Amino acid sequence: MIRKIIFNVISILLLAIIALALFIEFSWNKTYDWPGPSLQSSTDSAVIAKGKYLVHGPAHCVSCHVSGFDALVAGDEGKEVPLSGGIQFPMGPLGNLYTPNLTPDKTTGIGRYTDEQLFRMMRHSVKPNGTGSLSLLMPFNRMADDDLVAIVSYLRSMAPVSNPVPEPSWTMMGKAVRVFTPTFKPIKDPVAPKQAPAMAATVERGEYLARYVANCVGCHTQRDPMTYEATGPEFAGGMEFEPWPQLHNYLKVDPELWLRTPNLTPDPNSAFARFKTPEAFVERFRKGRIISYSAMDWGPFSRMSDEDIKALWMYLNSLPPVKKDVGEIVFKKAQQ
Repeated sequence: MIRKIIFNVISILLLAIIALALFIEFSWNKTYDWPGPSLQSSTDSAVIAKGKYLVHGPAHCVSCHVSGFDALVAGDEGKEVPLSGGIQFPMGPLGNLYTPNLTPDKTTGIGRYTDEQLFRMMRHSVKPNGTGSLSLLMPFNRMADDDLVAIVSYLRSMAPVSNPVPEPSWTMMGKAVRVFTPTFKPIKDPVAPKQAPAMAATVERGEYLARYVANCVGCHTQRDPMTYEATGPEFAGGMEFEPWPQLHNYLKVDPELWLRTPNLTPDPNSAFARFKTPEAFVERFRKGRIISYSAMDWGPFSRMSDEDIKALWMYLNSLPPVKKDVGEIVFKKAQQ
């Protein structure tokens, strides 16, 4: 009798696991038939110039959409490199991402997509094929219409580069995260302004940059390493970055070194509190990268305008101080 009960329980559990696995397999790549915003790219030189500033500055597209580590380092140093994509970003137990080709190549790049498809990706995190994207990596859902137009206009003005890029490869764990968490769900009705706040040292401009362009909030907030959902106060730091062995080896640094983001709220003991004036903040940004493998996009951010860096300082300085000691910024995990 007991053996029969155990057999039945095991059978039910196995059926449940199989049913769950089948549900995940048939649901993880769901498509969304949503329209994109009614925006059009431009050939106006001023619009394109603004887009170039955003792509190579605060929006830091150049930090990811490159073909390899040589281009990654060169772009960080300010050299103009093709945004042809293809670099592999390891996502730990979730799988691997490969950055898309942003050049206007008509076969492998954005030249095969309409303006609506590109603007839908940026505004709603719905890729041209209709599947959801990881909005946290590209938090442009509330980027102003004029900035969206400027970015796409600049990308369309670049020289096309043929570079086929693999599709993301997801583990079963990665597929489950896509199904059961909001991390990869599209953003249906974001409220975005028509015009971006003027480039000036204002709190309004700083918040706009910190949340919807430079994405300071994405990294300087403690997050669950599997779902990327916030587990701590915004801007208070504490998010941990696992070593990227291939990059560490390329840069000839210890592949066991982890990174932790600092607290950017104006608590007296925070890292941000060291910068007493906006001018001091500008000075730090102009120095650029100090830790060669830092996840911080120091290269693009070092080329932001004084007004934009000061605006970030003003916004961060306006936040409620959060007392949070994140610990050492560079550290090693204790051996298990």
